Amino acid sequence: MSAPVSSDTLSDLLRTVRLTGAVFFDIEADAPWSKLQPAGPAIASSVLPGVQHLISYHAITEGSCWGGLADGEPLRLEAGDVIVFPHGDAHVLSSARGMQASADLGAYRAPASQLPVTMRFEGDARARTHLVCGFLGCDVRPFNPLIATLPRVLHVRDGTGPNGGWLGNFVRVALDESRTKRSGGESVLARMSELLFVEAVRRHLESLPAEQTGWLAGLRDPQIGRALALLHARPGFGWSLPGLAREVGMSRSALAERFALLLGMPPMQYLASWRMQVATGRLARGEKVVSIALEVGYDSEAAFSRAFKKLVGRSPRAWRADQSPPGTKARSAARKARRSREGSAGSAQERRLRGHGLARDRARQ
Repeated sequence: MSAPVSSDTLSDLLRTVRLTGAVFFDIEADAPWSKLQPAGPAIASSVLPGVQHLISYHAITEGSCWGGLADGEPLRLEAGDVIVFPHGDAHVLSSARGMQASADLGAYRAPASQLPVTMRFEGDARARTHLVCGFLGCDVRPFNPLIATLPRVLHVRDGTGPNGGWLGNFVRVALDESRTKRSGGESVLARMSELLFVEAVRRHLESLPAEQTGWLAGLRDPQIGRALALLHARPGFGWSLPGLAREVGMSRSALAERFALLLGMPPMQYLASWRMQVATGRLARGEKVVSIALEVGYDSEAAFSRAFKKLVGRSPRAWRADQSPPGTKARSAARKARRSREGSAGSAQERRLRGHGLARDRARQ
C-alpha cells in the first residue's frame, strides 16, 4: 500500500522547526539616515526570547533606500521590495550607498506597549522612506535543511513573477494593522510576518536555475520532491531505500544518486536527521520519551536515545533540560537543594527521636 503524501512539504518543515514571527519596527526615515542591525545572536534574547535562530526582514512601503550585508555590497531597494536575511547576518540600511552606520542594542528591547515600535528619523522630508521591519525565529538544531539552503540575502521585488503586486498589498495590510493597535494585533502581525517569509521563499524557489542544488531544488524535482513528501508525511514508517524507490518510481541506485546530488546526503540519512528534528519538537512540548521513540520509528526508548545522542550530542532528557527557559534550571536546582536539606533535617530528627526512644527503653530496663 502506498504511503499518503503530505500535500505541502514546505509547510510541514516550517511547522516542525517552529517558525514564529513578530513585527517590531514601523519606521519613517528622512534622509540622511543609516542603521546597522547587529547579528541575530546579539539581539535574539531581546527580540524573540527563547528562539534558536533569528531571521530579519525589512519591507519598503514608501520611497527607497539601500540595504545589504555589513560585509557585502548594498542593494537598491524600492517601494514594494522586501529584503530578508535568513542566516541572521549583521546588515546595514541607509538612505545613500556607502554610508557609515552604528548599532544601538538598546533599540531592540521589547517595549511594554503593544508592538510595533514606531520610530521617526527627522531630516529632508522630500527624501522619506517608510519601512516595516520585523523578525522571525525558528529552530536550526538538530536539522533545518531550509535555512541551510537559503542564501545570506533574499531580495524580493514585488513587480516580478506571476504574483506581482501581491506583496505590496500584503505589506500595506500589515501596516494598517500595526497602526490601528487593535486587540490581537500582535498575533495577527506575527502570522503575517510568517506568511511574508513563506512568500519570499516561494519567489526564491521560482527563480532557482535548473542546475541548482539544495533542499528547495530537491523539493522542486518531481521524484525527489515526492520522496521528501513521503518521508515528511510518515517519519515513523519503516522506510528502506528499496521501498522508497518503489514509491517514487525510480531504481534504488538512481534515487540514491539523485537524492544525494540535490540534498548532499543519502535518503536514509536525511530521514534519520528529520526524525530527530521531529523528536526535539515533541520533547519541547513535554511528551514522554518512550512515546516519542515509537512515534518517530524506533522499537524502544533505548534505541531512540542512542540514535538521538549520536546525532544531537545529548540524550533526549538532557536536551530537553537544556531548552528550559532562563531561570528554570536555577529554580529546579533550588528545589532539589531544598528537598535535600529538608530530607537531611528529617533524617537527623528521626535519628534524634530514635536515640531518645532507645534511651527511654534503657531507663525502663
